[in-house]
Amino acid sequence: MKSTNKNFIERLQRQEEDALEFIVDTYLPLIKGVTYKVLSPLRNDGVMEECINDIFLSIWNNSIKFHGDTTDFRKWICAIAKFKAIDYYRKAMKKMELTSGYTEVDPEKSAEDELIILEDRKELLQLIDLLEPVDRDIFIMKYFLGLKNEDISIKLGLTKASIDNRIYRGKKKLSQKATNLKLGGSVV
Repeated sequence: MKSTNKNFIERLQRQEEDALEFIVDTYLPLIKGVTYKVLSPLRNDGVMEECINDIFLSIWNNSIKFHGDTTDFRKWICAIAKFKAIDYYRKAMKKMELTSGYTEVDPEKSAEDELIILEDRKELLQLIDLLEPVDRDIFIMKYFLGLKNEDISIKLGLTKASIDNRIYRGKKKLSQKATNLKLGGSVV
């Protein structure tokens, strides 16, 4: 028996490899799209491929935890893909901070402008790391991934009002912390 659109979830949960092949064939474009949206600023195909492989491994390893139909499965793997990609983005950004080897050269911007943008980005990431994990995820989804508050509320299982309040309070916290740390000033 081979995996089909009706039985692939059960077969995946029984760890039958043809179910994983079915999922790769069916959902690879979706997972690539989600991953590309998050990781494209890095301009690193190797990181993107590694992340996609890790997403499929995570689907395989955690399949027993999934409960629902094919529509729920699609949402479930989108959530896995998005959060894995965000993890990879964070790791890559930390590496860049350590090595400081990543500098984009824009001919219209001076070296001083580029340095200020890079410093602001580093300072902003340092500030966001000071937030609680839920607030950090909200800020990354809102300001780095460009998601709307409604979409974030669905992804995190919170109300839109809660997301709005967390963003408002988070901005106040970040502003206060930036002032206390005497950061560049153009960050928040």
